[in-house]
Amino acid sequence: MQVSGLELWQWRVEAIASAQAAGIAPAEVDWLLLELAGLDRLALRFQSFKHQPHIPLQRSVAELSELWRKRISERVPVQYLAGRTPWRRFSLAVTPAVLIPRPETESIVDFAQAACHGNSKLETGHWADLGTGSGAIAIGLAEVLTKATIHAIDCSPDALAIAQQNAGDLGFAERIQFYRGSWFEPLEALKGQLAGVVSNPPYIPTGTVPHLQPEVALHEPHLALAGGEDGLDCIRHLVEIAPAYLQAGGFWLVEMMAGQADSVAELLRRQGSYAGIQILPDLAGVQRFALAYRI
Repeated sequence: MQVSGLELWQWRVEAIASAQAAGIAPAEVDWLLLELAGLDRLALRFQSFKHQPHIPLQRSVAELSELWRKRISERVPVQYLAGRTPWRRFSLAVTPAVLIPRPETESIVDFAQAACHGNSKLETGHWADLGTGSGAIAIGLAEVLTKATIHAIDCSPDALAIAQQNAGDLGFAERIQFYRGSWFEPLEALKGQLAGVVSNPPYIPTGTVPHLQPEVALHEPHLALAGGEDGLDCIRHLVEIAPAYLQAGGFWLVEMMAGQADSVAELLRRQGSYAGIQILPDLAGVQRFALAYRI
């Protein structure tokens, strides 16, 4: 379907005004238009599209207005409305079945690459992304570890469908193997063989989840957020179980919440199977990741 540039410009003006009134970043209006109207950032910045006689739209203006109403009144994240989100150099499909990949998680791929640089045994080995969700981390690993085999696991069939779609769309379908299951369970045949275990598990204290911003509390999957009373239930499990699956010298790399670094480092030390424990920052300098090597 098509719409005139002037009509779309008028819609944008009204949407930006409603965003400002609701305390939502006006840039989110353009995010939606980038995805659904195929406009580029320059056209939006200079409003040059206003003079185009016809602009192809994936949705009608009425449907676009309904999507924006959901953003304002129901606080549905714009990523779910657009159906996509940028992450690293990729554009990933997202739905309410998966956690929206955050920019702060992007560094986990770089840390994984750096941790095994020059170690051919790790660079060419089997890697696991546990709780893959949208498949973001698995795809990131497949991009930088070009000779590794990536195993992506999630207990949600709906999440796995999105992850497989993203891998296929981005050309990584043959590099990533997908499994439905809980954590390490589908990888029984790889015990003692994994070069690396990477995960962004649920780590928010369960009682805190309902009090998060409404975009998160009302719309993102609680299965991917709630980590038990202190937020560390899943991380404890990964600390305890990973040594049985990692090869000697293989490494464990997990995202955590700000304020959990000391507790996670202590869990790793007490387990007794890890060495070289490090706490690593995200792009904002927050202690976001814990890394350790299997003795």
